[in-house]
Amino acid sequence: MTVPIFELPDELRLSLITKQFPCREPQIRALATLLNPSSAPCRNLVVYGTEATGKSAITTALLASLDGDSFKHAIVNSIECITARHLYETVVGKVAAAVEWEAVAPRCESVSQLTVELSKMLKYTERPDGFRFVLVFDGIDHQREAPHTLLPALARLSEIIPSLTTLFILTSPPPNNLLTTFTPNLHFPTYTKPEFITILSLSPPPPITPSTTPTETLDLYTRFLSALHDSLSRPASRTLPSLTQASRTLWPKFIQPILARTHTVKEFSKLIVLARVHFQDESVLDPTLSLSPSTTTTTPNPTIKTTDLATLLPTTARFLLLSAYLASHNPTKSDLTLFSTFHHGRKRRRGGFTGGRARKNGSQHRKIARKLLGAHAFVLERMLAIFMAVRTEWDPASGGRIKNGIVEGEQGLDNDIYMSIATLASLRLLVKVGGGGDVTDLGGKWRVAVGWEVVRGLGRSVGVEVEEWLVE
Repeated sequence: MTVPIFELPDELRLSLITKQFPCREPQIRALATLLNPSSAPCRNLVVYGTEATGKSAITTALLASLDGDSFKHAIVNSIECITARHLYETVVGKVAAAVEWEAVAPRCESVSQLTVELSKMLKYTERPDGFRFVLVFDGIDHQREAPHTLLPALARLSEIIPSLTTLFILTSPPPNNLLTTFTPNLHFPTYTKPEFITILSLSPPPPITPSTTPTETLDLYTRFLSALHDSLSRPASRTLPSLTQASRTLWPKFIQPILARTHTVKEFSKLIVLARVHFQDESVLDPTLSLSPSTTTTTPNPTIKTTDLATLLPTTARFLLLSAYLASHNPTKSDLTLFSTFHHGRKRRRGGFTGGRARKNGSQHRKIARKLLGAHAFVLERMLAIFMAVRTEWDPASGGRIKNGIVEGEQGLDNDIYMSIATLASLRLLVKVGGGGDVTDLGGKWRVAVGWEVVRGLGRSVGVEVEEWLVE
């Protein structure tokens, strides 16, 4: 009886893995075909995809199901290897443990020595007919201190050792990464919205109330997942673990009106309106963040972020942010009137001189307050000039002057102004118009990215009423 050249993978094994990882059946079948010794084993295989798409988990489960006398595997997590030598020695150790090889070399410093050691264990030792060994490099594109020829060199291992299949798990493979002949590439795409809902619906929550049927709970939970994906997936999260965490956090808050018997299960639209604040809170994606009782109410409190911002920012950064807000919302022609002390010995506020006659116009027009309008771009040199003009009044304890971006003084403000500007830019509180360029460029244009409520609370945290410094 002749042995068939090509056999499909065992359907029972594939069905178990497919149930464990739903919505990944095409990738599981393709991976099993390219790794199974009796199907279409390949020398090299590249599995790539973004974070949390199931690449490593599916590969580990499939290799464990195929493991036997004529099939062995070893998985090397490249992120755990500090240097290339550490990677080579880890590979030798794991391959030796998989094939039960005792004479392990104590050192392995190059790819050439790695090839010799693997050849001893896999090529020059008697193995069963059709023996296949799969060597997996998980996250090899994040390997530290890796030479630029590492991937091509590892891909050549299978040319020297016929029974070896090298599998690379990457996030995004660079072009011509292996510099060899055609290598199969298996893509694990991100989950789509229907796939997200299908996977999360496999473990529905228990019935909400004793009078609620499991079918009604599942239907409400499915619509809840759809709304959750639309509100959080595109702007903040694209991975399955983060959406799973968000659904577990928001579901008790979403069904709170049902438990209070103010709404029923079928009033989905009203429930969405009541839970709109929770769906806009991206902090649910990070389980390490703990919400205070004041942030769990249904009414948003604008002073929460302001208080956090005032606590986190140092004094110089606060004054610079307030100066940037004044530069964005006050016209340039009013700077001399507001901040100059040449004529009056003190700064004028509320938009100019108090003396003189007011012009009489035949018609009066109602003007919108500039603080309600959008922020305008300003030059960095103007913001620093405003900062120098007002900082002695806002913080009388500070002394000295600015020289080359450094405050000369011992008390009050922090020393490095440009470090504070870089901090504000990294927090996206100050945005450079046009992008690029040096932060220290005095001619660069910037725009403040915080609103009036935040600035007012920030000013009051340092004892400054920002309204007194705005032109009406």
